Amino acid sequence: MSFLDRIAECNAHDLAGFRPFDVAGQTVGHVRHDFAARLAEFTDIFEVSGARVQMTPALDSFDARTAALEPVLRTLADEGLLPGWRDEAYPVAARFTDPPLLQIERAAVPAFGVRAYGVHMNGYIRKPDGLHMWIGRRAKDKPTYPGMLDNMVAGGQPIGMGLRENLIKECAEEANIPAELAARAVPVGAITYVHEAPEGLKPDVQFCFDLEISEDFTPENTDGEIEAFMLWPIGQVAEAVRETGEFKFNCNLVIIDFLVRHGKIPPDHPDYLEIVSGLHRHAGHGGDFGR
Repeated sequence: MSFLDRIAECNAHDLAGFRPFDVAGQTVGHVRHDFAARLAEFTDIFEVSGARVQMTPALDSFDARTAALEPVLRTLADEGLLPGWRDEAYPVAARFTDPPLLQIERAAVPAFGVRAYGVHMNGYIRKPDGLHMWIGRRAKDKPTYPGMLDNMVAGGQPIGMGLRENLIKECAEEANIPAELAARAVPVGAITYVHEAPEGLKPDVQFCFDLEISEDFTPENTDGEIEAFMLWPIGQVAEAVRETGEFKFNCNLVIIDFLVRHGKIPPDHPDYLEIVSGLHRHAGHGGDFGR
């Protein structure tokens, strides 16, 4: 196994099984063909052709689109097509900085192939024998990726909240990190990938942060989503990423990015350039998702 295997797994997708999803003349997602056929039954909301799905132009505002889509999503959830309902709203836009065209329930995001954003934080300690990283194990009753390994703190980016505000919130909920400590987290970039999952397409972006922590701090979960934290030497972390499938798929990329930036994957590594470029696959909706 290799780091490139983890990157390839995150970017495995086949757009032949999808058609674009358009809102207000902009492509904001991709839907599977069978899901498009179900959406075609909601004739007052969607206009469906063999080539694409679009929200009807008659819905011409954020509020109108959001209000019209909400009961549709509830119906699809009742049919089992949108598992893991969260009551958490995500923005829908072509670009991160664009005003959202509507908001959508988090559980529906992959079904519509809408780009989601998140914050992921590497919590680490410097010891005499080298770097150590805090690793979380997801609760076994989580609706997504139960029991898998995770970054110390990670969470999706809901509508109406800033990235750092969200990170501080997630730090408190997931690891009981005080706000003043969480505020010291350093933004270090972003990773992008396009992943095809059973629930749909994930052309996602994760904003990455590093937080160096003193040895006298031990994280404690407060929201029930993490069942345990482990402090591992960075070599053990790297081996688990490279050789196993224990980590949630996108957490692998966040850790690989950390390993590159901290010199644990050095420039003379035979896969170095492929690894670096692989962490930043094109996540646009213009039809080219990268390969």
